[in-house]
Amino acid sequence: MIRIEIDKDSGFCNGVVSAIRKAEDELDRTGTLYCLGDIVHNSDEVERLRQRGLVTITHDELSKLHGVKVLLRAHGEPPSTYEIARQNDITIIDATCPVVLHLQKRIRESYDSRSGNETIVIYGKRGHAEVNGLVGQTNGEAIVVEDITGLDKLNYDNDIVLYSQTTKSLQGLSEMISAIDSKKSPGTTFRYYDTICRQVANRVPKLREFASAHDLILFVSGKKSSNGKILFGECAEVNPNTHLISNPDEIEPSWLTGVASVGICGATSTPRWLMENVRERLIKIAGDE
Repeated sequence: MIRIEIDKDSGFCNGVVSAIRKAEDELDRTGTLYCLGDIVHNSDEVERLRQRGLVTITHDELSKLHGVKVLLRAHGEPPSTYEIARQNDITIIDATCPVVLHLQKRIRESYDSRSGNETIVIYGKRGHAEVNGLVGQTNGEAIVVEDITGLDKLNYDNDIVLYSQTTKSLQGLSEMISAIDSKKSPGTTFRYYDTICRQVANRVPKLREFASAHDLILFVSGKKSSNGKILFGECAEVNPNTHLISNPDEIEPSWLTGVASVGICGATSTPRWLMENVRERLIKIAGDE
């Protein structure tokens, strides 16, 4: 009999839980709500809420709406989004994660008080919703660096201040700090801030321990999830028999051959109900064999 365990620490982070709760509360009241971008990077959860009346829109579509309610997801938005809403008489239901809001404020204050030659750098994924909101605090002037290979674009004769997207890895940030410190010109100032969400970062050691305790790991995550890719990599590093799936239909029965225990885990954007569906699918496959 195969032992199947769902990681108790996997699943939605507090910011995502709050955003979905706000969406569901409004849908219970009115039956319809617009959401700027996918409320979470998980297509199954997005579809569940769509069936309840949540309409996902783009920024272009936002500018054409008037007099409606629009939810801003946990990732946050740049100031320009709030201005469009004001001009179009749109009621904002703001579900921006408090950790992200605090970071936006810090970057805005840093931008407003910067010296003439200071460069604001954001360690993050270019084009990611959270990063777009962070760059927006600097009127688009901050430089986004995804990894140390992108540091060549910096002018090291300028002072540099470094921030991080909240869901990046602590190791990646540490490498970024060391690289900039070694490249900066003598006499310039380099300041950096660890702005990584600890609820996300603290999952890594627990997740690695969980992954090493099973013969097979099924990591459940939406294809768009940046956090999912990072955490999947952590699992795969300690347990090479790790598979990334987005839903139960992607499970290959052959993966269970010779396996005594299976661990199911996921990203901060993975709903608990989806991991439970994966468990039910595994039980059925094991029973059919």
